[in-house]
Amino acid sequence: MKNTIRFLLLVGVVTLMGCATAPPKNQSNLCDIFREKPDWYEAALNMNKQWGTPIQIAMAFVKQESAFRHDALPPKDYVLGFIPWGRVSSAYGYAQAQDPAWEEFQNSTDYGGSRNDFDDALMFIGWYTSETQKQLGVSKWDTFHQYLAYHEGRGGFQRHSYRSKPAVVAVARKVEHQAKEYGWQLKKCRQELDDNLSWFF
Repeated sequence: MKNTIRFLLLVGVVTLMGCATAPPKNQSNLCDIFREKPDWYEAALNMNKQWGTPIQIAMAFVKQESAFRHDALPPKDYVLGFIPWGRVSSAYGYAQAQDPAWEEFQNSTDYGGSRNDFDDALMFIGWYTSETQKQLGVSKWDTFHQYLAYHEGRGGFQRHSYRSKPAVVAVARKVEHQAKEYGWQLKKCRQELDDNLSWFF
């Protein structure tokens, strides 16, 4: 009997592991991403309706932050250059949201179940960019400055901390370019995605 229970538990764990959402096969094309994962398109529409953040910008953030991996973690930190000492930050999941920001998101909204849930992670990005616009006046369509505020935190952005970090500025430009590419792609397949979504659901 014990062996049967152990076997069933093992099968359950393996099944759950197999159900983990794999990253999309073609991350450079937003149409292909949404064709492969129509539920992500629905999540993106909901985020856009709730916060007004353009879909292509939120998706470019996710690509940069986690490469669409649900369990993404920041790099490990090391003491003396070689002794492992945890992670460089508490960032986790699709949006690489850190603990304080995620807690603020949960306290401010009805969302925030899990950072490794795509819907929640996208809502977090929508909320964060919306708050950045409210607090700092940065347009939700301004990918470059929105990403700098996202990466550095709003306080860091106000202090212009990124000016001494050319690598961060370069990444922000990369995200800006990706968002533009995603935007052009989305224009070409938007009707198709809407038609498929209405049929699928």
